[in-house]
Amino acid sequence: MTLEACAEIVRKGDPDRFLAVMAAPVAARTRLLPLYAFNVEVARAPWVTEEPLIAEMRLQWWLDALEEIAGGGPVRRHEVATPLSEVLAREAARDLLPLVEARRWDAYREPFADGAALEAHLAATSGRLMGAAARVLGAEDGQAALADLGLAMGLAGWFLAVPALLARGRQPLPDDRPEAIADLARSGLARLAAAHAAGLPARAIPAARTAWRTGAILKRAAARPDRVRGGGLEGAEVARRAGLLRRALTGGW
Repeated sequence: MTLEACAEIVRKGDPDRFLAVMAAPVAARTRLLPLYAFNVEVARAPWVTEEPLIAEMRLQWWLDALEEIAGGGPVRRHEVATPLSEVLAREAARDLLPLVEARRWDAYREPFADGAALEAHLAATSGRLMGAAARVLGAEDGQAALADLGLAMGLAGWFLAVPALLARGRQPLPDDRPEAIADLARSGLARLAAAHAAGLPARAIPAARTAWRTGAILKRAAARPDRVRGGGLEGAEVARRAGLLRRALTGGW
């Protein structure tokens, strides 16, 4: 029952990752869905309230849950925390603590100081999630390449979220000049290329495949940085799904 609950959370809250997971072997799905449901719950925790203190309390709940998993003792019963404890090793749980800490940015309104600060935020969130996903699949090697891939994926997702963040009064871009946005996009593309050049262990591919849209989005952002603020980076739905299907059929990412 808890795995079904995780699947529904991911389906509603992170549809791209859900599609990628459903294209993976069943054994991989059972390990990835609790992790991705955890990520959805943490990511949305600061957005369900306008009160930073309440957001902090929600994030602290997840920090405490990870500490319980890392400690190897009893873990609170919860539709996500319970199955997460069954797939996450102690050290992997500790590695996810910075992911939760980084989400405090969402509870406040301070802008990022510069592009490096934004990339550090993405490394702590999307980058660590990618590494953790590979580890729950049994892939310990290739963590540097996975970090690059996760950061590039996080940047693509961040660009897609910019219009909504602006509408909520946030300042998601450290520098909103078109040339600065294009530079960020090219930085993401460089990390994506580095991940491909380095290669990934076969066991990590179901996790890596969640980034199947990353290259297309970053290329559009580099060519048309005005679309980051104004929207229009999504691309056609048919092409989006076809890209995932092609990778699933060929075993690529």
